[in-house]
Amino acid sequence: MNRRHFLSYLTLSTLAFRSGLTFAAPAIVTTQVLPLWPDLPPGGGGPAGDLMISAKGAQRNIVRPTLTVMTPPSPNGRAVLIAAGGGYTRIEMGKEAWPAAAWLTARGYTAYVLSYRLPHEGWKDGAMVSLQDAQRALRVVRQREPHVSVLGFSAGGHLLGMAITRADFHSYMATDTLDNLPATADRAALIYPIITLEPPYTHTSTHKILVGKNAPASEDAAWSVQEFVNPQSPPFFLVQAEDDPISDPHNTLIMADACKRQHVPVEMHRYSSGGHGFGMGRPGTPTMAWPEHYERWLKS
Repeated sequence: MNRRHFLSYLTLSTLAFRSGLTFAAPAIVTTQVLPLWPDLPPGGGGPAGDLMISAKGAQRNIVRPTLTVMTPPSPNGRAVLIAAGGGYTRIEMGKEAWPAAAWLTARGYTAYVLSYRLPHEGWKDGAMVSLQDAQRALRVVRQREPHVSVLGFSAGGHLLGMAITRADFHSYMATDTLDNLPATADRAALIYPIITLEPPYTHTSTHKILVGKNAPASEDAAWSVQEFVNPQSPPFFLVQAEDDPISDPHNTLIMADACKRQHVPVEMHRYSSGGHGFGMGRPGTPTMAWPEHYERWLKS
């Protein structure tokens, strides 16, 4: 299969339309799929067969993690690493990652969409594999781009939050010289993220997959993003609906408080309705407003 191809304006506008978005003008976006690792991913194990994609565009059976690079015709010199959610049981590309990438490339940003390994798919390194992929992805993007930010949805927000707040944590042994680069970002947008795995917020799929039902308090804390916010953490942009039934609405409040304690800039937008999984905005709810605020924040 040719690893380099082109997506038409029609393809991207269809993705955007499904999220209630529009483009100002047609464009051709160059798309390239990069393998994340030079050989087999760390640890070994994993599933066999082909990548599985649901009718709504969710991925699972991630045999080889990748980055899909989407470059607009006139790049503005800034890149965004995107991780969709799915509770670490799937990756909601169709509802979250592809529409976000279409929105970003329409505004000149180069989008890097991460297809990361899922811990329950037989990988020997278990819960660590998604974090390994996120850190590796940050290094890959850092090598290619001068300005890098991240955009994570739900469990993807948890994943990227863990990656950028634990930049000094070695989740895997170095595989090549690329792994000597820092796994850092200039800023981070987390949309209806899972932040804490500590009680009483232990009901999520993220908690079940990463630490399990009867995990000790130390494990809950070890996988809670707010525990690792530090003065070197980048500025954060947080979005959540107050009627979110999956990610308790306290998650963004907990993260904002952690940022303020460490004197890390944070901008938070909370909406009265919209639920969970609204992607770039759910039509008919106040969540349709967040991309406009996000665009201003990216430019600031």
